[in-house]
Amino acid sequence: MSSHAGEPEHLLTPAEVAALFRVDPKTVTRWAKAGKLTSIRTLGGHRRYRSSEVHALLDANTPSRRLDIPAAG
Repeated sequence: MSSHAGEPEHLLTPAEVAALFRVDPKTVTRWAKAGKLTSIRTLGGHRRYRSSEVHALLDANTPSRRLDIPAAG
């Protein structure tokens, strides 16, 4: 993991994750329920997402790195 021992990892809200992926926050919640993204629950029951996991998923889904897009032509 990228965080140092004893240093808490930065957590993102569903709205912050949604803004990064340009989707609705409800979509982020569906991804968590489907197991595509790990969520952490706060004491109040709100979902939070690990910044390192979100950015890794974002990097894996950028168009320049996706392998499932057929070449034009």
